[in-house]
Amino acid sequence: MRFRLAPTPAQERALLEHCFHARYVWNLAVEQHQHWRPGRKSAPGYAEQSRQLTEARKEFDWLAAGSQTVQQQALRDFAQAMSNFFAGTHRRPTWRKAGVHEGFRIVGGRGRHWDVRRLSRKTGEVRIPKVGWVRFRWSRQFLEEAKSFRVNRDRAGRWHAAFAVIPPPVNGPGTGEIVRVDRGVVVSAALSTGERLSVPGLRETEAERLLRLQRRPARAKPGSNRRTRVKAAIGRLKARETDRRKDWVEQTSTRLAADFDLIRVEDLKIKNMERSARGTIAAPGTNVRAKAGLNRSIHAAGWGLLVTRLEQKTPDRVEKINPAYTSQICHACGHCAADNRESQAVFRCRACGHTDHADVNAAKNIRDIAVGRTVTARGALQPPGGAMNREPQPVLTSG
Repeated sequence: MRFRLAPTPAQERALLEHCFHARYVWNLAVEQHQHWRPGRKSAPGYAEQSRQLTEARKEFDWLAAGSQTVQQQALRDFAQAMSNFFAGTHRRPTWRKAGVHEGFRIVGGRGRHWDVRRLSRKTGEVRIPKVGWVRFRWSRQFLEEAKSFRVNRDRAGRWHAAFAVIPPPVNGPGTGEIVRVDRGVVVSAALSTGERLSVPGLRETEAERLLRLQRRPARAKPGSNRRTRVKAAIGRLKARETDRRKDWVEQTSTRLAADFDLIRVEDLKIKNMERSARGTIAAPGTNVRAKAGLNRSIHAAGWGLLVTRLEQKTPDRVEKINPAYTSQICHACGHCAADNRESQAVFRCRACGHTDHADVNAAKNIRDIAVGRTVTARGALQPPGGAMNREPQPVLTSG
């Protein structure tokens, strides 16, 4: 549950100080763990790091001028990140960089460390330690069970406050309606109903301007005001593209959750699909630039975010299906062949001549496979009652 903050210039400077302190403490913790090697003494845990932070605050006035709540929470977050790393669920925590990782977290009982109050229908305030009451746009219903929140600044210079709370799920229609979603690059989401949805990215003029801006940093001196202005302009365009993608995902996931009782999606291994084809010096990869462009298109289509939001809004109503052969099987007759898909958008069955949009045909196939039709090792589609050879058979005649 995220809200757009509207800090004053003085408050923005205080927020940036909090971000700097949280990043500084986090990076010190990363450095301590980077120095550890097998056979050396264990790296300090949260208790020891907290004691070291107390001593550092006594020695350095600039650190003591910041919020102890923010700095202590940065250590707690790092300890949790290391626990997740050792559990094998997350990657090892790395360095945080100024201008990229600008944020901090506030945890604690409401009314003690922080609080929220409403001023008008569209305006509210959140109290942040050593910053005061910061106004934000009241764009949605605030859930009182929020126990913590995170303040962050994106690359476009916008401040947001994200409260950690689980919103109630979206109720389905109760009619037993089932839909299947096929995710693609050109068509972001093709529904088994025949509807095709695409993420609204940058307009043509915006994309051209972004390309021109991305060439300017090479001609700007590092650390100069000109380079800073160019990076800010690039950040604003990138943020606009991200906002449109997230808005599309939210609207699409909410509509699917409200219109259908069961949503079937492909069980895609997105991380494996996005692996770089660069290779090594000894064995360089092939088609590296084309693969990098495909990876960018997968990110722009919002494949992972769409399924994540569907699972969050519709608990136990999202079913993941094996995507094998779905783009090659004819939904009308069940014939499976790689030549059936003529292009990215055109599907034409070589056996029966059935024509459809390729992504819509794949969406219908997954729906049928989920209810009992399976794909054999040869690629033929079988109905629930038994095997059926869809390939043309020779006609035998007598002598």
